[in-house]
Amino acid sequence: MKSRYFTPENITDKSLEMLSRLEKFRNSHKIKFILERSALLILDMQKYFLEESSHAFIPSALPIIPGIKRLAKVYEELNLPIILTRHLNSEGDAGLLAKWWKDLITEGDELSEIIPELNLPNSIIIRKTRYDGFYRTPLEDILREKGVSQLVITGVMSHLCCETTARSAFVRDFAVFIPINGTATYNEDFHRAAFLNLAHGFATPVLVDELLNLMEAPRSGN
Repeated sequence: MKSRYFTPENITDKSLEMLSRLEKFRNSHKIKFILERSALLILDMQKYFLEESSHAFIPSALPIIPGIKRLAKVYEELNLPIILTRHLNSEGDAGLLAKWWKDLITEGDELSEIIPELNLPNSIIIRKTRYDGFYRTPLEDILREKGVSQLVITGVMSHLCCETTARSAFVRDFAVFIPINGTATYNEDFHRAAFLNLAHGFATPVLVDELLNLMEAPRSGN
């Protein structure tokens, strides 16, 4: 079920190929990216998913870290919102997740911590208990308060928390931009399926470098 479809060596070329298959959707649903109205959302980049010793390790997640860090650097420099989620459950709030996965990420588990590479001092960290980053969290209130109308969604997993949160953002009228090489999941089939669904109905698929170029234009006065 798991595969290392992204590696440091192939992530750029493979993401370009994936994006090429979604161009018809991008051409149909063109939304201009507005940096100053956006926030960076980094979903569940916890040791639980990023450490090889964990049973939930995502082999393709490690190569997405540098791209997420590059995006975060821009948001930090411009004092724009960066929000990280930390998925945590208890027996009382897990609901069907507990029956579905038979395993919970709990507060006391060291693997529940966000990876040190994404220790971003000026970020906001919110706890979530379901796939959806908006479900019973302050996420929407934070975004509205900061005047955010667009979200860049990164992290794990592409077909679970990333896709669900992107759908939830769309129905709340946030324009979503989601980098193919800024998210990862257990295998390539899940990843491609998530982006096909999102590109068709909910989000604009992009690449990290493409977003960085869009971010640089207003900063350079172009």
